[in-house]
Amino acid sequence: MTAIERIREQFHSGALQYKKANEIARLLGVSSKSEREGVAALLRALEEQGEIVCDERGRFVSPEKLGLIRGVLQRSGRGFAFLLRPEADDLFIPARALRGALHGDEVFAKPVGGARGDEAAVYSVIRRGVRRLTGVYERGKRGGFVYPDDERLCDAVRIAGGKVRAASGEKVCVRIVAYPEGREPEGEIERVIGRNGELPTEEDAIVCAHDLPEEFPPKVLAAAALAAKQPISADGRRDFRGDLVITIDGEDSRDFDDAISVEKRGGQFLLRVHIADVSHYVVRGGALDKEALRRGTSVYFPDRVLPMLPPALSDDACSLREGQDRYTLSCVMRIGPDGDVRGAELCRGIIRSRNRMTYTQVTQVLNGQEDVCARYAHLLPMLGDARELAYILIERRARRGGPDLDLREAQIGIRNGKVEVQARERTISHRMIEAFMICANEAVAAFLRERCGLCLYRVHDKPSEERADAFRAYVRGMGLRGDFEPSDVRPRDYAAILREVEGDGKADVVRKVMLRSMAKARYSAENIGHFGLASECYCHFTSPIRRYPDLLVHRLIKQVLDREPVSRGLRDFVGVAAEDCSVTERRAEEAERDVDELYKVWYMRDHLGERRRGTVSGVTSFGIFVELDNTVEGLIRAEDLPPDEYRFDEARMVLAGRSHAYRLGDPVDILVASCDIGARRCRFLPAH
Repeated sequence: MTAIERIREQFHSGALQYKKANEIARLLGVSSKSEREGVAALLRALEEQGEIVCDERGRFVSPEKLGLIRGVLQRSGRGFAFLLRPEADDLFIPARALRGALHGDEVFAKPVGGARGDEAAVYSVIRRGVRRLTGVYERGKRGGFVYPDDERLCDAVRIAGGKVRAASGEKVCVRIVAYPEGREPEGEIERVIGRNGELPTEEDAIVCAHDLPEEFPPKVLAAAALAAKQPISADGRRDFRGDLVITIDGEDSRDFDDAISVEKRGGQFLLRVHIADVSHYVVRGGALDKEALRRGTSVYFPDRVLPMLPPALSDDACSLREGQDRYTLSCVMRIGPDGDVRGAELCRGIIRSRNRMTYTQVTQVLNGQEDVCARYAHLLPMLGDARELAYILIERRARRGGPDLDLREAQIGIRNGKVEVQARERTISHRMIEAFMICANEAVAAFLRERCGLCLYRVHDKPSEERADAFRAYVRGMGLRGDFEPSDVRPRDYAAILREVEGDGKADVVRKVMLRSMAKARYSAENIGHFGLASECYCHFTSPIRRYPDLLVHRLIKQVLDREPVSRGLRDFVGVAAEDCSVTERRAEEAERDVDELYKVWYMRDHLGERRRGTVSGVTSFGIFVELDNTVEGLIRAEDLPPDEYRFDEARMVLAGRSHAYRLGDPVDILVASCDIGARRCRFLPAH
């Protein structure tokens, strides 16, 4: 038993509870100075892991003994914060009770009751959530300060030395070096990003704030260039080059992970999903692999991509380009007329994509547009079979209770130097590829579960009882049935509610509230199923160029195909990778969302004063959020609404007065009042 395990065991037994460091050292039989310092270091390690805390009298004790609750702080721009807990309701923490804790910090808090019984006070900080931030530098009489772009983080950071100098008004990236009690955090300027308020500067600031890797190290670029030079050979691979294989992606796509072919044979379908064999080029433990794991995923912005792999691989050697031989890991599935997979086979393959198709082109073919049909006449039978199979798979998912959770997304582009924003059209071609990829992902997850008992699953837990109950109260307030049991909500319960509002203008709003009630999907070495897809067993297999979990799943498949035993080291690595990839995925999603909001606000600057029609997408005590047809969202503050005595009904999500009421999904006419580039926010006014 190691020293830390011994200390941990004695805390569990109670022998070391409420003891100071010197008492713990004495009870452990430690006397020399170096040994006492070692004990102190182990206690700090347990404290940093959140297993013990140090109370006001300097004694160490388990958090549960003090009734402490662990969570992550979400601070508002107005000083107060909420303690977020995955499986329970949030707790309110007033500004006076933060004790120096900042937005994003993992903390222990102690419930203190309060007027509504949901108030808490920070007891101690376990782990700091923000180590780097961006903001505007200002030089004043008391020295230099950086005022963060994200007003939730803190009011200001005092600049304490450092080699990089900035001029007042410049946007900078700051590394926090100290958290003095009762004062502003202290930091050093790492780099000057540019002039505040310019679009490239603001986008670069988001990249910096989320600590996204940009340039690849020379060693990684060299490894990618060497790997990309490998000659292509069909040896040891199933040759699919004689099949009619195509890729279907967006117009602007550069890396092509997946290709498909579909044949209808009697009453059954043969679906082949061919995925780029990235693991052939990226060796486990090498420089490429370590960098890919560090990045976790590619990050997509309107004007560029921060790829997980260097372009020599992501855009070239691994990408399933039209007319070129490429290595794949292929999933060949026999699917019955009911959508059930009757058999699935996985193999190393080699393909040659016949055509690089876009979603738009495929939709035009399926809609019978004559000129496009003539151009792709050789694909008409296969695309017809593919559409038929897609509808069968979509119907199968609906039968097993999978809710349709697709929300409107923005399509943001740059044309002739100007930003364009509109709602992304979701067509049968999008739904078709999605259905085929889900089918392959489920088949692969089942294959690994049965053949080796190890997989990096994509899991989605069911909603917590508290959140499911709040959602039920909301839908019942809308007059919907909502007759499910919150303690055991099932996917088909949520699907039934969506069927009630199908075709209604409020369907998207109900979906949004439904999604807020759910847990976040994540990666895990343990299979708990996927609630949102109503799937018992699911993983990510289809995008190894841009997602590390898919690359890891490919390696597991190859171990099974090669009849190699799964080592203990690999099993441990899957668990670690699941945590790391979940973190990098969230980081990428947040950065992509922030950049999208930046571009939306930048676009709306050219539409100030315009009258638009929107839908109430959020209701709070301080106002309502309105989403326009192009997905841009803005706030109408309560004081700008028609004069009334407004009260906020949180359960029904209604802001109502004597003469006016605003509910989620209500149509409303607005005027575009202002656009704050730094805060990435639009402000609207009611159009009377």
